[in-house]
Amino acid sequence: MFKTRKRKIISVIALALAILIAIYFELIVYGIRQGYGQAKILIGAKPVEEFIQDPGYPDSLKAKLLLIGEIRKFAIDSLGLNDTDVYKKMYDQQGKPVMWVVQAAEPYAMQSVKWKFPLIGAVPYKGFFREDLARALEKELKDKGKDVMVRNPGGWSTLGWFNDPILSNMLKRSDGDLAALIIHEMVHTTMFIKDSIDFNENLANFIGDWGAGEFLKYKYGTSSKPYFEYAHDDEDYNLFAAHMVRGTFKLDSLYKTFQPNVSEERKKQAKEEMIKNIIANLDTLSLVTIKKPSERFKNYLPNNAYFMSFMHYEAKQNFFEAECNAKFKGDRKNYLAYLKTKYQP
Repeated sequence: MFKTRKRKIISVIALALAILIAIYFELIVYGIRQGYGQAKILIGAKPVEEFIQDPGYPDSLKAKLLLIGEIRKFAIDSLGLNDTDVYKKMYDQQGKPVMWVVQAAEPYAMQSVKWKFPLIGAVPYKGFFREDLARALEKELKDKGKDVMVRNPGGWSTLGWFNDPILSNMLKRSDGDLAALIIHEMVHTTMFIKDSIDFNENLANFIGDWGAGEFLKYKYGTSSKPYFEYAHDDEDYNLFAAHMVRGTFKLDSLYKTFQPNVSEERKKQAKEEMIKNIIANLDTLSLVTIKKPSERFKNYLPNNAYFMSFMHYEAKQNFFEAECNAKFKGDRKNYLAYLKTKYQP
């Protein structure tokens, strides 16, 4: 009797596991593939000291590696970011992309397609360590009528689960851009709220962009070329991003005027005209480093997925700025400590 009961219990557990695997099969396969890709990078990463001590490694790249060490220390000591072992190793990607990120949105609504994952919740992007898998998802989404874009990220954070290595392509960046990237990802390691990607990414940009400027001030001074160039690039990008956020709201307003009886052809035409107008108006911005920013779109028009990326990364900058100034007189370190206590007590 005991054996019969035990067999029944085992059968019930096995059935439950089979059902769970069937339901979450796609997620399980995705997780295994991502784990393999991430493991390959982690295992292939070497301590920064090995590159620095290698007499054949270019001095200019050694200087960048040493700079990343300084950025890490500054981010920890001056910005209050968590002291972890991230960016103490480097993975040589040999100039090739190692990740492809797919983002998608509805064709006539400013609404991102989201994927749900354990621990981090719903996110508006899905990463792959294989391009063919990313392109397959891109095709699948396009076949469903979605607006899609695929990009190669400069870096990503595993949120403290692993010791993220430097990717060798990071060393091609300017000092300011490199600092902004490193600090951005370290913010994720310090603080990440489930199901709040817009908050997380906007905050990482808010701290990262400002922190990069503060680091350049500390290392080179405000009259230095690295600081001067970064300040202008950052100012230009802020104007560009604000324009795209405004464009997103314009598109949203347009889509809300579409009645059920409006034809697909008419909706597509109105959408294209609006996007062309938004791009053309880029040239009215008073940018320092780029005289005709619309040129970057001369061969293609951005879609809703592109515009929504600015909502996910840039739309809350004014909110963070206002709250930080009101409560902490612009002190980002104390502001970040406050947010950690508020959202991750």
